[in-house]
Amino acid sequence: MRAVRASGLVALALFAALAAWLAPLEPGALALQFAATPRAFGEVVHRWSAQDLQRYRAHLPLDAVLLLAYGAFGFLLATRTALFAPLGERARAAAGWAMPAAAAFDAVENGLHAWLTAAPRFGVPSLYAASAGAAGLKWLLLLAFALLVVAALARTRD
Repeated sequence: MRAVRASGLVALALFAALAAWLAPLEPGALALQFAATPRAFGEVVHRWSAQDLQRYRAHLPLDAVLLLAYGAFGFLLATRTALFAPLGERARAAAGWAMPAAAAFDAVENGLHAWLTAAPRFGVPSLYAASAGAAGLKWLLLLAFALLVVAALARTRD
């Protein structure tokens, strides 16, 4: 249980710190996550100052630590606690892999963003789409995990 708490607290602290760090960006980092074309990506990045772009790029290493923490937290919560037991084995297994899979897609997105924000890269539209796709899958998996938590808590209270 100690590892569950520790990974959860680390993930929460890192998320809060990164949210505060990225808060000055306008448009926000979320807009960049869903920029699926070179034009859409450029429209976000070109509204940022050079300092804003550097701020965004500087968050990527810490975001890598965050994704490791939240991936571990989700896996540990599903495998080392009884939270998901009321949902059955399939749901428990899905919960166990939802956050690590989300973290993997987050890592793909971060790697692509590091490369795509390093210099203008207009000749690789598929990589912009891949980045947005990875972000979308990440958010879907995070939502799925949250819904499984809500369902498990609802069944526990019955």
